[in-house]
Amino acid sequence: MSISIPIFGNGNESVLYNPDELIDLFLNCTADGFAIVDMENRFIRINPVYTQIFGYTEEDVIGKRFDELPHSDLVKEIIEEVKQGKSFTNMITQCFHKDGTALDISVTYSPFRNSNGEMIAIIATYRDITHTILMEKELKRTRELYKLITENTTDMIKVYSKDYDILYASPSHEQRIGYTPEQLVGSSIFDLVFPEEMEDFKKMFQKIEETGESQVFQVKMKTSTNEIIHSETNISPIFNEKKEVESYVTVGRDITERVNNDAAFRNLDRLSIIGQLAAGVAHEIRNPLTSLKGFSKLLRSTANKEKNDQYLSIIMNELDRIDMIVNEFMSLAKPQAIHFEREQLISILDSTINVLHPQALLHGVEIKINYPTDHVEINCSLHQLKQVFVNFLKNAIEAMPKGGTVHINVEKVDRNRVMISFTDEGVGIEQERLNYLGTPFYTTKDKGIGLGLTVSNKIIQEHHGTMKIQSQIGVGTTVTVELDCL
Repeated sequence: MSISIPIFGNGNESVLYNPDELIDLFLNCTADGFAIVDMENRFIRINPVYTQIFGYTEEDVIGKRFDELPHSDLVKEIIEEVKQGKSFTNMITQCFHKDGTALDISVTYSPFRNSNGEMIAIIATYRDITHTILMEKELKRTRELYKLITENTTDMIKVYSKDYDILYASPSHEQRIGYTPEQLVGSSIFDLVFPEEMEDFKKMFQKIEETGESQVFQVKMKTSTNEIIHSETNISPIFNEKKEVESYVTVGRDITERVNNDAAFRNLDRLSIIGQLAAGVAHEIRNPLTSLKGFSKLLRSTANKEKNDQYLSIIMNELDRIDMIVNEFMSLAKPQAIHFEREQLISILDSTINVLHPQALLHGVEIKINYPTDHVEINCSLHQLKQVFVNFLKNAIEAMPKGGTVHINVEKVDRNRVMISFTDEGVGIEQERLNYLGTPFYTTKDKGIGLGLTVSNKIIQEHHGTMKIQSQIGVGTTVTVELDCL
C-alpha cells in the first residue's frame, strides 16, 4: 500500500508525494553519487551522479555483484564490516572509472534498515575529490619546492606586511647580514635601512602601489655588526581578492663586491684619463709660464709705471689661466663621493672643454658648441658626469690625429629630457666592433685600458639616462646621451 505524504509549498498549499517519489527526487537532485547494495552485494539502485563519477549506467550495474566492478580489496572488506552494523564516514579511498582511470573518492558506507531495525541493504555515498587531492598534492609539492629554494638560496628573500613588518625571512640573511630569521620576523624593514635612504625607500613603495608593478632598486643595509652591504633588491606586491596590495615579497642580492669593483673601475679610468691629459696640461701651463718669465724680466728693466701696470695685468691674467687649468685638472683627479645635486648642464660641459682644451690644441682639433638659449638643469653627481663627458670628448679628439672638428650639441627632446651629442670627424669604428664597446678591458686604442665606456655607461645608467654610439668608417663617430632634466 502506498502512503502519500503532504508537502507544503510557498503558498501553503499541500502537494501529496509518496515516499518512492521523494526518494527519487532526493537521489536525482543530490550533488553526491549514491548506490544501494543488497545483502548479497548486488546493486539495486544508483543515481545519475554515480554515473557521472564512475561512468557506469544502471544497465551496467543493476543486478551485478559489488565485487564484479573494479573496487579495491579494502572496499570489499569494508562492505563486509558494514554488514555487521558498522558505519564508515568520509573515508578516502581509490576507486576506478569505467575507462580504467583511478579516482580519489570520499565515501560513506551506512547500513540501511527497515522499520523493524533489520538491515536490508547498504547505502554508499560517493564524492569525487580527485581534483581536490591533485591540487593539494601540487600545493604541497610547490610549498616543498619553495621551501627548498628559500632555505638553500644565497639571495635574501623576505615577505612583509603592508605596514612593512617582516613576516618571513630566508635563512640566507644570517650569512649575509648576521641576523637569523627568528630575529628578523616581527621587526620593521626600516630597521635594516640607513636613515638617509628611508625617503627614497618610501617613494619606491608608493610607486609600487600606484603602478602595481615590481621595482628593482639598490639599497644599503646594516649588518648585525653595523657594517654596510649593498643589496640589489626586486620587490613585488602581493594582492588580495580586491586587487589591493596586501603584502610584499623581496628578493635581495648582495652586490657589495660589484659596487666596490665599479668604484675601482671608475678610479682606474679616472687615473688613466689623468695620465693621458698630463702632457696636454703641462704644455698649456708652459705657455703662460713663458709669458710670466718674460714679463717678469721686463718689470725689472723698466721704471715706466704705465708699462709696469700693463705687464702686471698680463701676468695676473696668465696666473688666472694657470689656476683655472690646475683646478679643473684637480677636480677630475681627486676621488669624489657620489652625491646628486642640482647642476647646470652647460657649466659642466664648459668645464669639460676647459680640461681638454690643451689636448685639443696639441691635436689641432677645434671644439664647436651648440647650446640651447635657455638654461638646462639636471640632478646629477657633478664630478661623475664630468668624468663621462671628458671620456667622450677625449675619445673624439684622439680619433682625429690629423686634426678636425668636434661638435657638441645640446638639445631638449622633451620637457623633462635633454640630449647631448659628441660628434667627431675621425676614422670611425667598424660595425662589428661597435657591439663590444663598453665591455670591460675591450678597447680600440693601442694604449687604452678599455674601461672608459664601461664606466661611462654605468654612470649614465645611475643617472637614469641612456647612451648610444653610432659610427661610420671614414666619416666619424657620434656618442649620444639622454638624461632627465629639471
